[in-house]
Amino acid sequence: MIDTLKTLFARDLGRLRSEIAAYTQEANLWKVEGVVTNSAGNLCLHLLGNLNTYIGRELGGTGYVRDRALEFAAREVPRADLLNRIDATRQVVTNTLDGLDEAALEREYPELVFDKKTSAGFLLVHLATHLAYHLGQVNYHRRLIDR
Repeated sequence: MIDTLKTLFARDLGRLRSEIAAYTQEANLWKVEGVVTNSAGNLCLHLLGNLNTYIGRELGGTGYVRDRALEFAAREVPRADLLNRIDATRQVVTNTLDGLDEAALEREYPELVFDKKTSAGFLLVHLATHLAYHLGQVNYHRRLIDR
């Protein structure tokens, strides 16, 4: 399961990187329009904050400090910075998963995230689907806004 999770996170963080890099106009990363209320830049920051918190800090002991409100409030973070943050997050996720064994997936996740405690494995699968969900939103945002 750990190898599967590593593959999925690496794949989808790679796709996030490709989506952010594919914007023809960097300013479009931060545009919202109509009912599209989250920019691709903010979704990217949100995903990175999420993974650095729940994987890096809680399972990898990185000491990451999250500012969730800033993930949605920040504007005009340079694309190069976003791409560097994606690469760094990918490394944090890989390093953390490399440090786990299969038994760790069965253990209780150290933080209450939902309405009841879950296993670390459950939370990691949730994080992979959360990444894929928002990745789809970034893809649509790019195709709608960056025409």
